[in-house]
Amino acid sequence: MITLTNIEISFGKKTLYKDVNLKFTSGNIYGIIGANGAGKSTLLRAICGELEPNKGTVELGPGERLSVLEQDHFKYDEFTVMDTVLMGHQPLWANMKEREALYAKDEMTEEDGNRAADLEMAFAEMNGWEAESEAAQLLQNLGVKEPEHYKMMSEISNNEKVRVMLAKALFGHPDNLLLDEPTNDLDLDTVQWLEEYLSNLEQCVLVVSHDRHFLDAVSTQTVDIDFGKVTLFSGNYSFWYESSQLALRQAQNQKMKAEEKRKQLEEFIRRFSANVAKSKQTTSRKKMLEKLNVEQITPSTRKYPGIIFSMEREPGTQILEVEGLKAVDADGTVLFDNVNFTIEKGQKTVFLSRNPKAMTALFEIINGNRKADAGEYKWGVTITTAYLPLDNTEFFNSEMNLVDWLSQYGKGNEVMMKSFLGRMLFKDEDVLKKVNVLSGGEKMRCMIARMQLKNANCLVLDTPTNHLDLESIQAFNNNLINFKGNIIFASHDHEFINTVADRIIELTPKGTIDKLTTYDEYIYDEQIKEQKAKMYS
Repeated sequence: MITLTNIEISFGKKTLYKDVNLKFTSGNIYGIIGANGAGKSTLLRAICGELEPNKGTVELGPGERLSVLEQDHFKYDEFTVMDTVLMGHQPLWANMKEREALYAKDEMTEEDGNRAADLEMAFAEMNGWEAESEAAQLLQNLGVKEPEHYKMMSEISNNEKVRVMLAKALFGHPDNLLLDEPTNDLDLDTVQWLEEYLSNLEQCVLVVSHDRHFLDAVSTQTVDIDFGKVTLFSGNYSFWYESSQLALRQAQNQKMKAEEKRKQLEEFIRRFSANVAKSKQTTSRKKMLEKLNVEQITPSTRKYPGIIFSMEREPGTQILEVEGLKAVDADGTVLFDNVNFTIEKGQKTVFLSRNPKAMTALFEIINGNRKADAGEYKWGVTITTAYLPLDNTEFFNSEMNLVDWLSQYGKGNEVMMKSFLGRMLFKDEDVLKKVNVLSGGEKMRCMIARMQLKNANCLVLDTPTNHLDLESIQAFNNNLINFKGNIIFASHDHEFINTVADRIIELTPKGTIDKLTTYDEYIYDEQIKEQKAKMYS
């Protein structure tokens, strides 16, 4: 249990929030949402003691332990992977180190012997004899293979470090768990495992994430940071989003009577509750909406970018043909081989692989930026493409302001460019910023504006939700669902894939798995699982 009493957090003259009085209890997972800069990560830092609030107190339940997903991936470089995970249970780790020091003595005093006996008893009570096997299982589940477990942290890749730090946070079943963007750099299979793991916890968990499906799958409550307040709502992210949009439409309808509004909101709650009851992620103890009332449903102050892709030209029947394509990484790893497919008109195709470099290699090849190691591809003569690359660094090595930068990529005057930037939430003086000082999220919004100028009939998107906030992801997702042209993309966002893609092609070193299906159906199909096992073996 975590209790916040009269919390206020300010930076200079800016107050993020004040008068925060909340109690987070065991058996619930709280998804924390809010616009960029609202103070989501700051709230977690205040709870774990890394940041002292200007006012108020944070208290844990008596004798309870708090664990945090740390962001400093170099902090443990002098330790082994296994020791780093074991340090996640600090009382157990302290016990192990003290026992080790006692038993290393040439001679033990009577006092030492008594202390060793106490330590042994405490070690057994903390399940110390099973600690390494439990840590090893966590690492395996998170995709860190056994040969890596006793390597130094400095010897493993940054992607593996992310997984080790997550294992460290989860280890030892802490009473309270704080997770800030836990799905970053995880593949879709590992995210699915994490969803199931968290959904079965009986502890108190607070999560900040931009992954909507992940939030929906695990959250029983939503903590919304808005209006300079921190408010607790029943239900997951989708419930919050859909209900806030409904409330906004009601607020804009001046003619709607109060009783009519109430009936509409109650019907919404009833429908959503029925859908939740059918969800695979819902367990009997997580009846998210049982205490919900219409007074909790209010409009949000969030600003959603205007992402609107339109086609200048209707595509013909020939879109893209790929035959015998192969790509090999610089270290000799085969990313994919014997890739053959034909994209049909109107299809929205997602590409998957256990190696994320595979999708990027494919997209770079079909956009003419990389040479294939074998095979060929051919675009239809009527096809125009707009490409959103994974790495956009080279686009922003410039002293130009946003207006001049965007003007390079389309026809139109300064007013038109400012209009496109305005859609992407760049207002007033923002458009005069130099592009080389933009944040990752601002760069992505610029790249999306650049794509919109092209009026292409085929969009090629390499992990398009990277660096975007929930509002931008939602707006992007909504528009792609309605886009009439072709979409070729890769993503780690489950909801994005499931709502946009109608075809799935998985790239493997032995060819492709190609299915006309939804992503949910794809990941749960037992025959596809067997096929994947053979293709990656």
